[in-house]
Amino acid sequence: MKIIYCGDVVGRAGREAVLNNLPELRETYKPDVIVVNVENAAHGFGVSPGICRDFLEKGVDALVTGNHVWQQRDIIPFLNDCKKIVRPLNYPEGLPGRGAVEIELANGKKILVAQVLGRLFMEAVDCPAQAIEKLLKNYTLGKNIAAILVDIHAEATSEKLAMGYFLDGRVSIVAGTHTHVPTADARVLPKGTAYITDVGMCGDYESVLGFEVEEPINRLNRRYTGGRLVPAKGKGTLFGIFVETDDTTGLAKSVTQIKL
Repeated sequence: MKIIYCGDVVGRAGREAVLNNLPELRETYKPDVIVVNVENAAHGFGVSPGICRDFLEKGVDALVTGNHVWQQRDIIPFLNDCKKIVRPLNYPEGLPGRGAVEIELANGKKILVAQVLGRLFMEAVDCPAQAIEKLLKNYTLGKNIAAILVDIHAEATSEKLAMGYFLDGRVSIVAGTHTHVPTADARVLPKGTAYITDVGMCGDYESVLGFEVEEPINRLNRRYTGGRLVPAKGKGTLFGIFVETDDTTGLAKSVTQIKL
């Protein structure tokens, strides 16, 4: 299976970077499935149902969010209604939405897309390792599921790396998001799981993590939050990964970083 995962979309620049480059992604990589993290797609914080529909109507197969998933209030009923969007699995039980979704492809194969939040320097959530362990009891890679993509949305590099090795050989991909800076460590781990510490953002890189530089500079100097963060409006760059998996085992054969 050929899988593309695009990192955190930040504002209009990020949305356009993905949507405008979808034809080139398809032409170059011939993917079976495209997954996009829309965590910051709506003005830099969260995502709206309308933005989700824009991506899905253009052929994106699944959407992933993160810790800003609750920022846009109208997304909450959409999380229940749409079966192609994921919010973090390790939020307390009973909240709207799903922590994992199965996407059936045109060839009849299925990919499981799941997400967990890290806990270091993040909000209080349930244990990500226990949450993903409970989920994976229902799946055997290469048997009842063709591929498994796990997004770990976290601040700490160490936590992402630990999750990669924890799941090595049991899932196809462990991809880190949230810090918006693409890392140079994309590789296949010893037991066959494709890994990257941070996929990187889709947005304007002449910025501070996708936002206009003025307010971050002000916060750096005055040591308190004053003005609003505003998404940068320059031309966006798409960062993502392309992973090819073995059709028999579901494990990764290769992982390549994408920059458009």
